[in-house]
Amino acid sequence: MDWQALLLSLKLSSITTLLLIPLAIIGARALAFKQFKGKAFVEAISMTPLILPPTVIGYYLLVGFGQQSWLGQLLSSVLGNELVFHFSGLVVASLIINIPFALQPIQRAFESIPEDVREAAACCGLNRWQSLIHIELPLVWPGVITAIVLCFSHVLGEFGVVLMIGGNIAGETKTLSIAIYDSVQSFDFHAAGLMSALLLIFAVLTLAITTHLSKRVGIRHDRS
Repeated sequence: MDWQALLLSLKLSSITTLLLIPLAIIGARALAFKQFKGKAFVEAISMTPLILPPTVIGYYLLVGFGQQSWLGQLLSSVLGNELVFHFSGLVVASLIINIPFALQPIQRAFESIPEDVREAAACCGLNRWQSLIHIELPLVWPGVITAIVLCFSHVLGEFGVVLMIGGNIAGETKTLSIAIYDSVQSFDFHAAGLMSALLLIFAVLTLAITTHLSKRVGIRHDRS
């Protein structure tokens, strides 16, 4: 077991989830309740990471974050280091590729809130943020929990984008999935088996939790 790689993966998953979920709540609420020109295009763009192969996304991020691009030079000057082959680059890449895993469950949960509930909150004098905190969030918590679990687990097992943007630097960008690949390459199947079993158990638990929570959201939607 590569404990350093496991700790780095847990760190990356935690940071990504903590940064992405609040943004996903705001974005999901807007997509659920507002109609605007180009909404279908925005939703399609947010779903793109589910369709494109991770290596394709990793390639574009590698080119975009590299020093040969104006964006890479700008980010490097602001952050003080290059994003490519650095942990900060893994964080930014993880935020991008996990947008649909965070956005979709929360958006569906917001869409399950009956319109009369939001109207009643407005009649009580609650503004948009008060309604979000006191009325809507307590109703959409299954979707939020689902998004948290999906984001955390997806980052934990991500391989293609991590390898493309971060490479294989021990203690910096070598995550658990990269460690499994290295173990197989060196014919250390015992270590690869242990780490793979850990991800398998986590994946099964993730599916069980998300399935249970999605059923709860579906039941509430049917009752409404």
